[in-house]
Amino acid sequence: MSNNTMYLVLGGVFMLYLIITLTTRSKSKARKSKKFMDGYKRDDKSNEQ
Repeated sequence: MSNNTMYLVLGGVFMLYLIITLTTRSKSKARKSKKFMDGYKRDDKSNEQ
């Protein structure tokens, strides 16, 4: 068991890294999609003055 401990720890860290990168990648794609700014109307600053 002690011989495989290093590989188990490295495998666990790698799996955690994969999970984090996949979730952040999917969230960034959702942020970049057109649904993110759907219905947004920009206020004209020139009309305020």
